[in-house]
Amino acid sequence: MNRDDLVRLRKVRDLMDRDYASPLDVPALAQAALMSPGHFSRSFRAAYGETPYSYLMTRRIERAKALLRNGDLSVTDVCFAVGCTSLGSFSTRFTELVGESPSAYRARSHDEAAAIPACIAKIHTRPVRNGEANAAGRPLA
Repeated sequence: MNRDDLVRLRKVRDLMDRDYASPLDVPALAQAALMSPGHFSRSFRAAYGETPYSYLMTRRIERAKALLRNGDLSVTDVCFAVGCTSLGSFSTRFTELVGESPSAYRARSHDEAAAIPACIAKIHTRPVRNGEANAAGRPLA
């Protein structure tokens, strides 16, 4: 992969980080990267170790965890606030990445994280697939 492709992929990844709640799909992301959808998907996976969809959903679940910890919004409201359009798909993906349902995550106490600086908490609460979390010896957040 050449340097120009990596620069374009980084810009698109930054776009996903910033606009995670927007309706983003592979063709739109590929267009932003000036690549065909197939080439974009293959290149993104080669560069970042996961598909564009998986990366975007991880960002969305990461933000959903923060909203659920606050407890101000319902699970349905959080689902739509982070850019998901299906409550079922959101709940399934959340459970897959976090290890518990959004409702269970929202219901339990998160007081222990209140004293941790946000930059540190973000590192330890980033959702990962359960297999990856267990393989790394990392507790599920």
